[in-house]
Amino acid sequence: MTEPNQVPATATNIARAAQILGDGGLVAFPTETVYGLGAHALNAVACRKIFAAKERPAWDPLIVHVTGVEMARSLSRDLPAQFLELARRFWPGPLTLVVKKSPVVPPEVTAGRDTVALRQPRHPVAAALLAAAQLPIAAPSANKFGRPSPTYADHVQADLGSAVDLILDGGSTDIGVESTILDLTQVPPVILRPGGVPREQLGNAAIASPVADEHVIAPGMTLKHYAPRARVELFETEIALRERARQLPQAGILLPQPETLYAQLREFDTHGVPVILALLPPPTGLGLAVRDRLTRAAATGTLPPP
Repeated sequence: MTEPNQVPATATNIARAAQILGDGGLVAFPTETVYGLGAHALNAVACRKIFAAKERPAWDPLIVHVTGVEMARSLSRDLPAQFLELARRFWPGPLTLVVKKSPVVPPEVTAGRDTVALRQPRHPVAAALLAAAQLPIAAPSANKFGRPSPTYADHVQADLGSAVDLILDGGSTDIGVESTILDLTQVPPVILRPGGVPREQLGNAAIASPVADEHVIAPGMTLKHYAPRARVELFETEIALRERARQLPQAGILLPQPETLYAQLREFDTHGVPVILALLPPPTGLGLAVRDRLTRAAATGTLPPP
């Protein structure tokens, strides 16, 4: 009988996961945003396993999770002045900072770019895994490429199964949408992806235009992304949504909160709902991130089959 690959996030299992990462394997683990699919960030062969498991295109760069500023320094160069201030304010936490990379970071992680995306997660399981492994962990969301991100270990199991050597089950994630990605190589800094740190907290950062092809420079920026199998229709007002619902009684109705967004999208798919009618929240606070995810989920285009 094979040993199960989904286990509670106990100290013993975290130590086991750290060993797997050191040996070049894949470990899924909870962060405060969503579950990540981790590999040793300086092991190019291990990082290629992430792309294979997720069916992720090689042009989509990965975020590297670190233990703190000192590990971040070892992976970067020419750090701008804002880096230390932002790390002091928001790390550990859901802010990813894009900086110039060190030569030690393999091109598989950065999609051949000269920049690397770094973040220090605050989730206790993620922090314990980084401390036990003592290595940087490249980790996109632990789901098939383009699908709703996982906020429970069961979501990882459903999407990736035995492609992951170990899934650390730490319960539901807290925030439910991915980290904010802030590009510090531009002046002023540019938000590439809205997320767990609201725009209002970042001062003079700007919002970049969405990019949707091989030129994407940050994870989650493809136009069609975070998508369920159902068609998604978006509404600015609940009145308009309810009127449409009367025309489509078979549709699912989504009044999203960040912490339940992806779980709700997955639940509709589980029940075979053909159309999801979603109310867009105001573009403030975490509502900006939810709007971004729903807009991409509703975009036309194709994704790999489930």
